[in-house]
Amino acid sequence: MSKKVIFWLDADLTLFCMAYFFQKKTPSDLYAIIDITNKPKVFFENQTLVNFVKKWFYHDHINSMLEPNLDWLKNFEKKYDIDLQELGSNDRILNHYNEYYNFSKNQIQSILEQECRLFEEILDEVKPDFLITNETMLQPQHLFYKLCQKHSVKVLMLNHANWRTFCYISEERHKIDNVHSLSIDNSKKYTFQELQKILEESNVAKYHTKFHKQTKKSKSSLVKAAFELLILSKNNNIKTHYTYYGRTKLRVLSKEIISRIEKRKRENFINKNLLHFDAKTKPFIYLPLHQEPERSLLIAAPKFSDQIETIRQVAKNLPLGFELYVKEHPTQGPARNWRDISFYKQILNISNVKLFHPSTNSASLMKNSELVISVGGTSCFEAGFFGKPSITFADLGYSLIPTVKKLNSYDELHDAINQCIKTTVEPNYIKKYVDLIEKNSFNFNILDFVAKYSNWFYFSGNLVDVSIDEGQMKLFLLKNEQILEKLSSEFIKKFNTITI
Repeated sequence: MSKKVIFWLDADLTLFCMAYFFQKKTPSDLYAIIDITNKPKVFFENQTLVNFVKKWFYHDHINSMLEPNLDWLKNFEKKYDIDLQELGSNDRILNHYNEYYNFSKNQIQSILEQECRLFEEILDEVKPDFLITNETMLQPQHLFYKLCQKHSVKVLMLNHANWRTFCYISEERHKIDNVHSLSIDNSKKYTFQELQKILEESNVAKYHTKFHKQTKKSKSSLVKAAFELLILSKNNNIKTHYTYYGRTKLRVLSKEIISRIEKRKRENFINKNLLHFDAKTKPFIYLPLHQEPERSLLIAAPKFSDQIETIRQVAKNLPLGFELYVKEHPTQGPARNWRDISFYKQILNISNVKLFHPSTNSASLMKNSELVISVGGTSCFEAGFFGKPSITFADLGYSLIPTVKKLNSYDELHDAINQCIKTTVEPNYIKKYVDLIEKNSFNFNILDFVAKYSNWFYFSGNLVDVSIDEGQMKLFLLKNEQILEKLSSEFIKKFNTITI
């Protein structure tokens, strides 16, 4: 019997491209929920490349002006044990990160109710066996993923392994399926020097740097995107997509100009006021900032998304004589135009806290620290390569390493910090986790692929509301056939190992 597979598709074209090859290899009925803007919607409505039995366009079913039924929402939360308020308040479109529109409480509840009704109807109608999705980035996608889990739908999530150019497919983000502990073989004793060499060769940071150099750098693409948006576009999304509320052409243009000016001012402040690491004068704990807004904060650790509050809480619980070293994320500028100067000033005014320049070498800070703390980044994993214990607030796969301590509240910080700084890291556990990633992963340079389709369709990543031509899509698929065939084969392999 054919399996029913539902795809979550959006402006990230990876899974649509994969689906073109996937459908040829397995007798499955394919369905899709599509979160896309109006111009590419025309392509998805009419395309003949992927044969979907049925498609739902998410925004066709959402009207934020309807009055919410609060009793229905409460019953829904109880039925599925899902905190809708937390999901809504941590969505970058619905909360303070949205610079264009301030949603009322009623509007947020209305949006949540309508998507809950839609997703429940889809699951009841299709009764899918599988959900294929990328890492959930925004609230609607994450909610549907959680509902699929509640309905016992098997999830095939494409994860960036944050290791070399590896990816893996699993039911939960950044967790290898069916692995709940690590055991080590001491027949070969690894040294931290050996581990650091492995990290240097495999660290994903260099691939992120390359990605930011590949996208949004072309001035001609930027000019073309601006012409497309300001002159050719009718800007219909502002009426049909709550994610575009307030985004008039004039406001988008003015904000782009202002943000470029602000970026230079912020960069000047950073260069004048943030420190470069030379040598420590006191023992310190290292806390690298996350790029913001980011999934690792908003979805993976919603109760700890306020990074300044996290810094204050850690600083308040420092052992006597310790300092807290905080470092700005190096891609915050290229990706998000740096943070407001007031953000940095707040950190600079916290006692026993030093704020470091984004260019500061993270390895030096880790090597010289006593402990690494990160809400949910890879720094807690990397700390082990330097023999340093770590504390995280997100539930991620590397928490299998015994010297990575996962906390559920700030109240645990005092005892956890004092315990962790006395902990000795066993290097073989770090190597074991590396082996686990490599054994369960495959080579797919997801960042390189994103850069490819961004340059091909999205004016080098400057504009996603674009018309997509089926002929151009077919050509793109043929040009990238080899890597997409491999990706689809990995999904089929995982698909065939799961018993329904």
